[in-house]
Amino acid sequence: MAKVFDFKQECKDLYLPPTRPVLIEVPLMRFIAVDGRGNPNTAASYAEAVELLYGLSYTLKMAKMTGAVPPGYHDFVVPPLEGLWWLTDQNTPPQNLMINKDDLIWISLIRVPDFVTAAVFEQAKAALAKKKPKLDSTRARLWEFEEGLCAQMMHIGPYDDEPATIRQLHGFLEAEGYRPDMAGERHHHEIYLSDPRKTAPEKLKTVIRHPVARE
Repeated sequence: MAKVFDFKQECKDLYLPPTRPVLIEVPLMRFIAVDGRGNPNTAASYAEAVELLYGLSYTLKMAKMTGAVPPGYHDFVVPPLEGLWWLTDQNTPPQNLMINKDDLIWISLIRVPDFVTAAVFEQAKAALAKKKPKLDSTRARLWEFEEGLCAQMMHIGPYDDEPATIRQLHGFLEAEGYRPDMAGERHHHEIYLSDPRKTAPEKLKTVIRHPVARE
């Protein structure tokens, strides 16, 4: 039986950092992306974005069951949900994002393998639209994103406790001669390794990643 590719296992440096800050060079990667605004705890558009991301991811994964398997296809474990978060004023300290949740701007993401070309992605959107016509598949786009130099660490605990982890991350940057460098497409980045529906808040694992530059 062919091995099922798992990004978390093959790219542990990206998905399984220690609980202390580390620097990492994040390469070009391909994602399904859905853009939105508002509080992720209350905005219907966020719940719909997550449903759309997983719907498309599993449609791509199950392409092996169709009569038109994409060129280069290989089975894969659907990667974790990710999110880029910011406010209109990008100078807002990341630890303050929790204060203004209703004003958040976000891009929700799930990584996809390289066999997912624009054509393959459009086929998946069409297939999902037939299966779930109430989902607006036009919100999803295929996006290549290269974050570059970043600092990251594992946050363990409730999402609302992230500011303490962010302060630790930024203390590390100051000590090492770096600074946060959030501009353009580079934002506060979270990777959700735990399912909050099944995991106690104190055990949630979330990768916190910030783009950085030398002072």
